[in-house]
Amino acid sequence: MFRRTFWFTAGAAAGVWATTKVNRKIQQLTPESLAAQAANRAVDAGHRLREFALDVRAGMIQREEELGEALGTNAPPGAELPAQRIRPALGGPGRGPRATHPNRPHSSYNRNEDH
Repeated sequence: MFRRTFWFTAGAAAGVWATTKVNRKIQQLTPESLAAQAANRAVDAGHRLREFALDVRAGMIQREEELGEALGTNAPPGAELPAQRIRPALGGPGRGPRATHPNRPHSSYNRNEDH
């Protein structure tokens, strides 16, 4: 008798457990539940995308600061820029492609002058 009661109780518990599992799965597969799950996933994806964009922006700002320091654009007024340190080694200011030669006449770069 005790055996029958044990197996009856075990079967009833297994039936209740299985019924509960099936009902939960059916509830998850209703259109409303699927729509809510899709909306939650879309919101989560939006949050991850926003975090990614903020990380990218922070990286851009950091890289711009590094480049500004390397190029000297973040230097305080009156400080010597890296380009000014390099130019004397190249022949000083005024030695670029537009520099005039003492024996050549100066020509303007105004194209409308000839018309």
